[in-house]
Amino acid sequence: MKFELVFIPFPGIGHLKSAVEMAKLLVNRDDRLSITTLLLPSLPGGEDVSSAYMASLSAASSNRLRYEILSGENTDTRIPVHIANQKPKVRLAVEKLVGDYSKLREPPRLAGFVVDLFCTLMIDVAKEFSVPTYLFYTSSAGLLGLGFHVQTLYDENRYEVSESDYEESEAVLHVPSLTRPYPVKCLPHGLASKDWLPILVSQARKYREMKGILVNTTAELEPYTLRVLNGGDTPPAYPVGPLLDLTSKEDNKGSDILEWLDQQPPRSVVFLCFGSMGGFSEEQAREIAIALERSGHRFLWSLRRASPPGEFTNLEEVLPEGFLERTKDVGKVIGWAPQVAVLGKPAVGGFVTHCGWNSALESLWFGVPTAAWPLYSEQKFNAFEMAEELGLAVEIRKYWRNDRSVDLVKAEEIERAIKCLMEQDSDVRKRVKEMSEKCHAALMDGGSSQAALKNFIQNVFENLG
Repeated sequence: MKFELVFIPFPGIGHLKSAVEMAKLLVNRDDRLSITTLLLPSLPGGEDVSSAYMASLSAASSNRLRYEILSGENTDTRIPVHIANQKPKVRLAVEKLVGDYSKLREPPRLAGFVVDLFCTLMIDVAKEFSVPTYLFYTSSAGLLGLGFHVQTLYDENRYEVSESDYEESEAVLHVPSLTRPYPVKCLPHGLASKDWLPILVSQARKYREMKGILVNTTAELEPYTLRVLNGGDTPPAYPVGPLLDLTSKEDNKGSDILEWLDQQPPRSVVFLCFGSMGGFSEEQAREIAIALERSGHRFLWSLRRASPPGEFTNLEEVLPEGFLERTKDVGKVIGWAPQVAVLGKPAVGGFVTHCGWNSALESLWFGVPTAAWPLYSEQKFNAFEMAEELGLAVEIRKYWRNDRSVDLVKAEEIERAIKCLMEQDSDVRKRVKEMSEKCHAALMDGGSSQAALKNFIQNVFENLG
């Protein structure tokens, strides 16, 4: 018997690329399985997914791995409303899919939906087709455990976090899936926001309705968290990562950057890159520049401005006078960077990052230690987990405020972190190297992620009824 899964990723590039890699892994693992991925319209004002990337996915469709673009405009920037507005389109697309299959001599059976963490409302559509829903969780198992814990406290009226003062709080949360107390001031803003908290709690309740949760992590990276999650009352979590897009066609746009890196000594360059939405004020950019020059290390710095988002038009006016001339032989200040290709270069010895989960996994894959500089979303939690919980990152500072405009990080702090990050025999570097080897092994035949993938597919079969 053949069976079909419908994937519904969130239309942000980080979520979408992970989902694409997840779908590829599944169809490669079991030839009875086919997957249709429904590509939703981008959220207005959100992280845009390039039309070229969407078109390349559509062109790459095959018999067992298909991509369907759901067109349409939406002017509402609220994620739950945006996703709710896509439900009729998803319903029609799945109806057509089932109808097309009914004409085949041996039609595959619709076995379920696999939805992104922001697309849990699609469980309602899955119920209309009488199939189960599975969650694809693009962040860490640690964040998943925190979300479940906050939801429990909230529903029991025991969650006492105030948006106005939580960043000044000395309180801690004793999260069952973490080995150490979690400071309230390290909470992602959404888990304190009066607007976002009810949405995230509602999402966590939806997670509990799933038949299983695919998590972009490995058993070796988050062993304690996964043991707690799989020993409790939540759906089984399958650590199937790291899911990485290591063959980006965009990397060839940075050939001059990569050639420069090829000319540098091994592990000599500190790479600074803060994601497609990460930027800084002019004042903060100057502090970073001072720290880089004082540190004495070679550097590759992907610099973008915070407001309005984009690249600075004149670096000479932004950076300290003479900085570019003084550092021209040891450093490069660039705009966009081919992050994966850069991290894969032997010259890169450290990575100053916003600590998005994809970036954290990429750094581990290539064995490059990180210094965490969280900027938005769940990145404050990722920074805590990588540095405090797992010992796989260097701290620039212990606590971060969400309002970057008033939270200037001084050159002294940055310089200290860079020197610590680039230390060649540090414990962090050794741990990262060991974890890199484990991440590679997890994806090999007989590895932990391969085993989790097999168990997930078995779960899907058992839920067919």
